[in-house]
Amino acid sequence: MGTAIVVIVLLLVIIGGVAYFARSQGQNRQRQLDDAKADARRLVERLGGQVLNLTGTDEASKQALADASERYTAAGSQLDQARTVEQARLVKETALEGLYYVRAARTAMGMDPGPQLPEERERERAGKVSEHRRVDVEGQTYEASPEPGNNTPYYYPGGRVAGRPVPQGWYSEPWWKTALVAGAWGLGSVLLFDAMFSGMSGVSSAAAWESGYDAGQEDAFADQGDMGDGGDFDGDAAGDFDGGGFDGGGDFGGGDFNDFGGGDFGDF
Repeated sequence: MGTAIVVIVLLLVIIGGVAYFARSQGQNRQRQLDDAKADARRLVERLGGQVLNLTGTDEASKQALADASERYTAAGSQLDQARTVEQARLVKETALEGLYYVRAARTAMGMDPGPQLPEERERERAGKVSEHRRVDVEGQTYEASPEPGNNTPYYYPGGRVAGRPVPQGWYSEPWWKTALVAGAWGLGSVLLFDAMFSGMSGVSSAAAWESGYDAGQEDAFADQGDMGDGGDFDGDAAGDFDGGGFDGGGDFGGGDFNDFGGGDFGDF
């Protein structure tokens, strides 16, 4: 009888411990989710303040604010549906992208763009349009510029679209939009990229871009090409084989946005 009682007590203790651990873990996950959603909500609210209080004065600023408004709507919808910390972080990324468009719109209108926004590694790696380019590809004219203009009203803050880097800059056409919507690039995308960015500092070559490499990863891409032609591979398979490395992960920067209020971007 005594042994049975001991076993029962031990089982109750174990069950109680498991229940307590599970409850603690659940409470911890909920706290993390609440914190992540609160962080994202602050950005969404700041973005909304800008979108609602700014009016574009030219084609470039109007288009940038339209893109910012689109991100604001998307972020609000994502926030309502966020059930995990990762989903809340995606809301934050969407809102931050919207703030990049707001900053671009203010620049286009000759206003103070405000302090720098947190940089995301993928945006930096994608490069920037450093000079004006005008090219003809398959019967259509495209332009790219580091500055907004009548012929370049479409802004992109830089980053990856469907696995390939798109440089930050102003464009005559949102040539990345099809890939953004469809999740895949068309057949003529490499030709367009090559014509528009060939030789531009800080931007990957068309061949590297097609394989998803940034300008800073050209060496890794070249190493991969060398392996492909077998130049360094001994016939007896005894040679060293170095496949290089590809880091496609983004590092989403945080940031303190608490002082960014309403329509006054200067208080950001």
